[in-house]
Amino acid sequence: MALDPRTPVIIGVGQHLQRTDRGEPALEPVDLMRLAIEAAEIDAGAAGSSARAEIVAVVPVISWGYRDPGRLLAAQLGAAGAATWYPAMGGNTPQMLITKLSAAIAAGDVDLGVVVGAEAYRSRVAAKRSGEPVDWTKQGDDVVADWTEGDPFVLGHPAELTHGIAMPTQAYPLFETALWHDSGRTLAEHLAYIGEMWARYSQVAVDNPYAWRREALTADELTTPTAENRLVGFPYTKRMVANPDVDMAAGCIVCSVERARALGVASDRWVFPHAGTDGKDRVMSQRRDLVSSPAIGVAGNLALELAGTRVDEVEHLDVYSCFPSAVQLACRELGIDTDRTLTVYGGLPFAGGPWNNPVSHAVASMVAVLREDAGSLGLVTANGGNVDKHAFGVYSTSPPTDGFRSARPQEAIDAVAGRDVLEGYAGPVSIEGWTVMHERDGSPSRAHAACLTPTGARVWGVSADDDLMSTFESDDVGGTAAAMDADGTLHLDA
Repeated sequence: MALDPRTPVIIGVGQHLQRTDRGEPALEPVDLMRLAIEAAEIDAGAAGSSARAEIVAVVPVISWGYRDPGRLLAAQLGAAGAATWYPAMGGNTPQMLITKLSAAIAAGDVDLGVVVGAEAYRSRVAAKRSGEPVDWTKQGDDVVADWTEGDPFVLGHPAELTHGIAMPTQAYPLFETALWHDSGRTLAEHLAYIGEMWARYSQVAVDNPYAWRREALTADELTTPTAENRLVGFPYTKRMVANPDVDMAAGCIVCSVERARALGVASDRWVFPHAGTDGKDRVMSQRRDLVSSPAIGVAGNLALELAGTRVDEVEHLDVYSCFPSAVQLACRELGIDTDRTLTVYGGLPFAGGPWNNPVSHAVASMVAVLREDAGSLGLVTANGGNVDKHAFGVYSTSPPTDGFRSARPQEAIDAVAGRDVLEGYAGPVSIEGWTVMHERDGSPSRAHAACLTPTGARVWGVSADDDLMSTFESDDVGGTAAAMDADGTLHLDA
């Protein structure tokens, strides 16, 4: 089969760990990005190739307030004329940018670009604690990337924010308890289930030289609260949630087959994006339930369809793993057996969770795995926000039969009915998902719950009652009748 010269291909991937925890000097994120792309050039065997980049796409940075980091990076790479892309926040963005760049290459709009991200969050927090000034690059408010997303990042519905339910550590446990209730397991059985799944992620991180933490942990070590492994939000302990306390960078060089040949990149380094899709779920308050994801179901399965394959034909997986509930939702929607090896990277609690950029590391790891298993397929899933922004990519060293294909099936996702949301509601409710947040000393501080009214609207309940919090951490209260005051205070004595 003659290969279309416009076919997009990843020619090089690079990762960099800045071990400030071991005394290495702290560089700012844009410098870490440069090191990752330089490593990608070495990986490709194409020194200086990034200087030819026409697109520099950067994953949103949390640890420093760049306005357009791609502009700074392009200058460092010698690609000062490149256009820059800088999307809104979300862990979906690395895969989304690879899909967008691959589509532009296939369309003949560009020949070569880079997708890269970096975080120096560990260094930034250390500097804040010490009171030392951080002399990193600042850009004026007038600086804007050549392309940004039209839709701003929305963390949650106002009804959630009213009750202080905003952070992922507060949201993902709600999905987890809803999934526990739906499974029919006892609490001990469910903790063993997610603990074993998480233990397998940690075991993969052990063999990843670019993992931040390379320690195999057992299910009990992960799920049992201790002084070193405190409860964060029931049922999650510290070791079960993403670890952003890292300094890491990763990126890739993507170009046309024609450009890869001109650069002299050996074909055994080539990994082809076969298909890419994106989609967005409704925000948590408006979802039909907490045990499904229409966006994963529609967009994820479409990525497999566009690649001409089924999930049971995909040999290598990296399922986004900020929290166990995110993995379970993806596996349910895509028909993935959770007994499979679900990661090539090692997961966000173990290999590292650099805010929006873990999937850049997952793609780099997937490229390495596929090169060692020529002709096999790999699927990377990406997740942003509170399980609401999603992206999917299918990859192989074999070229796609029908060329690279991409889609954003948002209309089909939006066709799935959601729920009305009420604020200021008082009356009977049933509990849908629940959690108890804990302080750093391990003490329970507040419970919150997603509840349904008799008419099916979603409302949010909170409580600091000791007996209620104790019940929430011992019993499956899914479907339990309760009562709610107008200010959101929840009572189990309905």
